[in-house]
Amino acid sequence: MTKTRGGYYPVLTAIFTATLIISNVCATKGVTFLADLHIQLGPVQLLPINTDGAFFLFPLAYIIGDVLSEVYGFRAARRAILVGFGALLLAALSFWITTELPPAPFYPHQDALVTVIGVVPRLVIAGLAAYLVGQLLNSLALVIIKRWTGDRQLWLRLIGSTVVGEFADTLIFCSIAAGVIGITTWADFVNYVIVGFVWKTMVEVFVLPVTYRVIALIKRHEHDVAAAPVSPGAPSAAAATDPTSRL
Repeated sequence: MTKTRGGYYPVLTAIFTATLIISNVCATKGVTFLADLHIQLGPVQLLPINTDGAFFLFPLAYIIGDVLSEVYGFRAARRAILVGFGALLLAALSFWITTELPPAPFYPHQDALVTVIGVVPRLVIAGLAAYLVGQLLNSLALVIIKRWTGDRQLWLRLIGSTVVGEFADTLIFCSIAAGVIGITTWADFVNYVIVGFVWKTMVEVFVLPVTYRVIALIKRHEHDVAAAPVSPGAPSAAAATDPTSRL
């Protein structure tokens, strides 16, 4: 990652937004692991594991969201979240227009194109609602925990905020979109929610050492922002992590 003139924030926001758009396309594919095994605990189906094609990429959005919140504060993280929200809306609109345009006689892939990027209203609503609520809660939880712990216990902020944000994101998305992607039974739905939530949280824990290094690197290169004199009427550096001043 190369430091830009405006710092790392624009680069992180760009990667964050790209991750969201790519994940929403990948999520149109349902994925099943261990399909030959059937294990159930009460209403919870343990195996096979049902998820979507974005399971390996989407957790990156929450990791970057944690970095943005930890380094730049809630206001900057919220700005990146809203940029991502706008990009998702633009992508959905562009996909819809593209699929509605009349195909050329020499273009034989119209049906395949609609299958991959065709706009399904419920999926769009599910993705946008889950993303907006989950990311905002993730960012808000991190900065609130930081107010209690100061600069100590970074692991608690990262994992705690992920648990809050990922659970809200997964529950909202699955509740709205389950029927669209083919999940029709209660056991499959519970499995889909639990697998998605546990997997995303485990990824956060697994890459925690990397997240620590990224945060330390960016803070080291961005220390001049926090140390810069505050102009009249501008918020102080200490206020950058105060969520209540930016709601």
